[in-house]
Amino acid sequence: MKAVVITKYGGPEVLQLEEVEDPTPGAEEVLIKVAATALNRADTVQRKGAYPPPKGSSPYPGLEASGTILALGSSLSPGSPWNVGDEVCALLSGGGYAEKVAVPVGQLLPVPPGVSLRDAAALPEVVCTVWSTVFMMSHLSPGESFLIHGGSSGIGTFAIQISKYLGIKVFVTAGSEEKLEACKNLGADVCINYKTEDFVARVKEETGGKGVDVILDNMGGSYFQRNLDSLSVDGRLFIIGFQGGPTAEVNLSPMLAKRLTVQAAGLRGRSIENKAKIVEEVKKNVWPAIAARKLKPIVFKTFPLAEAAEAHRLMESSSHIGKILLIP
Repeated sequence: MKAVVITKYGGPEVLQLEEVEDPTPGAEEVLIKVAATALNRADTVQRKGAYPPPKGSSPYPGLEASGTILALGSSLSPGSPWNVGDEVCALLSGGGYAEKVAVPVGQLLPVPPGVSLRDAAALPEVVCTVWSTVFMMSHLSPGESFLIHGGSSGIGTFAIQISKYLGIKVFVTAGSEEKLEACKNLGADVCINYKTEDFVARVKEETGGKGVDVILDNMGGSYFQRNLDSLSVDGRLFIIGFQGGPTAEVNLSPMLAKRLTVQAAGLRGRSIENKAKIVEEVKKNVWPAIAARKLKPIVFKTFPLAEAAEAHRLMESSSHIGKILLIP
């Protein structure tokens, strides 16, 4: 098969489409013919050498994909519940930038009604990330308020939609009026341009000085203090990225005074069992809303697999809104 290989660590130009060995599915895995894969910021970090795949995972980038089942592992019987020929999307620990990928059976999801096989590739990583961090771990609940940093990203565009669907007041930050308008059109209530506004002051103004209940943060160190200052009593901060660096000098007193909770997690390094539990929760809680046309994947642009380098350049320019797909 053909796959995108990181020929050495560096810029987008190190991504090359090469002929490689087909993956062999394990006993509890299925082999998928990839229809599409989607970019995630983690792919660019892996390309630079700072985010190696977990032990035993594919060396090729790509944390989610959609496609058709080609083969079942030796421990899987037809109809349990999958069959050869089923159209699925999948959460991966790597290997999506390829024509075929092997996936643990617990990380498969059916393509939701009303979503194309191609666009379904934009769902697994963002939906599983948002559902596991914001809802399963931070317990965001109807009637609460929620600040999403990077509201126009793949994560952000989904987080806005699911939160509004569940009756939550949504605040977002983004870096241009075009991106803020896109967030507003998806349902965001308060849209803040982080380049021209102080998001702490705006959050306080919009909440009568109270702050928001939950923050989903992709910046890390550079936003840590301001995030603590933006939270309400019993507020929860969840960190999923370090685009602003991993270190900060911080005054921790708001954590004590406001009983704050700070958590951080990735998805890729979790156990197969933990990922399967998240996928099951997503299928139960999110998939019906997608099937009912209440939520949709937001796809900005597609590229052929051979143009993965160009797709990475687009992602690193941060000029996109939603997801970027690669098509084998």
